Amino acid sequence: MGHDDLYRAGIGMTSQRTRERLLERLFEEGIRNLHVLEAIRRTPRHLFVDEALAHRAYEDTALPIGHNQTLSQPYIVARMTELLLGGGPLDKVMEVGTGSGYQTAILAQVVERVFSVERIYPLQERAKSVLRDINIRNVVFRHADGNWGWPQYGPYDAILVTAAPAEIPRELLAQLADGGRLVIPVGEHEQHLMLVVRQGDEFIHQQVEPVRFVPLLAGAIHS
Repeated sequence: MGHDDLYRAGIGMTSQRTRERLLERLFEEGIRNLHVLEAIRRTPRHLFVDEALAHRAYEDTALPIGHNQTLSQPYIVARMTELLLGGGPLDKVMEVGTGSGYQTAILAQVVERVFSVERIYPLQERAKSVLRDINIRNVVFRHADGNWGWPQYGPYDAILVTAAPAEIPRELLAQLADGGRLVIPVGEHEQHLMLVVRQGDEFIHQQVEPVRFVPLLAGAIHS
């Protein structure tokens, strides 16, 4: 078996045993949705970071992915996904902020279809490649300013945002289906994870817990 094959399979600090220890930590931290835990168990997180950081891939910590962006810690990925699934099975989900593609991969295993928007083109292209390599096929991508979402395919059963705006963009709320759930970090100096549930023309806001995300910026970057 060559180096690339060994790396993809996971050895040493990227092995299945190391992943199982991560699952134990997530369960201890309160993650209970078995579909989410199974998706994390199956997903080779070390493929979503530079090889030099692969030995840290199954620590419960955020990791840099370039372009001043980060791969969220597994607990936050699991928590946000669990919150999204709280209303039942989901068909059509929009993700704002493809980033490394790791959150995308987890989502794709627990919902029917993912529509993922990313403003930084090289990041999204790398994410596409990794997802293709691990045979995830139910994701479509858009390179654009995430503040505007992807209205062409809305409304969505759920929306997950992986960067923090100062305030929730109205455009995203407008693309949420009745009964749909939006999970988003909000704030500048102090950020909180928010769950927003649409009930007709009303939006019910619930503050979940303090978080730290990169800001949700405007504009699209091509290189």
